[in-house]
Amino acid sequence: MIDGVKLIPLKKFSDDRGYLIEILRNDDPHFQQFGQIYVSKLRRGIIKAWHKHIMQTDHFYVVSGTSKIGLYDDREGSPTQGQYQTVILGDDGETALLAIPPMVWHGQMSLSDATMLINLPTESYDRQNPDEIRAAVEDFEDVWSINNR
Repeated sequence: MIDGVKLIPLKKFSDDRGYLIEILRNDDPHFQQFGQIYVSKLRRGIIKAWHKHIMQTDHFYVVSGTSKIGLYDDREGSPTQGQYQTVILGDDGETALLAIPPMVWHGQMSLSDATMLINLPTESYDRQNPDEIRAAVEDFEDVWSINNR
């Protein structure tokens, strides 16, 4: 696991009516602060990568479908500097909240016909001065190809 990244398992409360999953509470030990919440919908095979934030921690949860999250750590002095990681969230992956700290490169790729991902970042998006650094998909190793095993 990349230093500072947290994969937080979530409990599903199920009964004969359906289920409920609490994604993030203000009394959770990993809660920092609330910036905003947004939904991102991706179609199968679409890659949105790469970017990182200077101040913001992202909290990803896949509501429906399946998403592959790619992570890369180039932080000077980090114990995991130079390491890549992928996490599969959603229907065919982890029922978990993925916390991505500042300065860790990340992106996502839908593995389903339609994936709905919500993010609960610690900062509100500032359109005039975005807290993000962007890079092209090809600027990093290919973590997006599906490898048969």
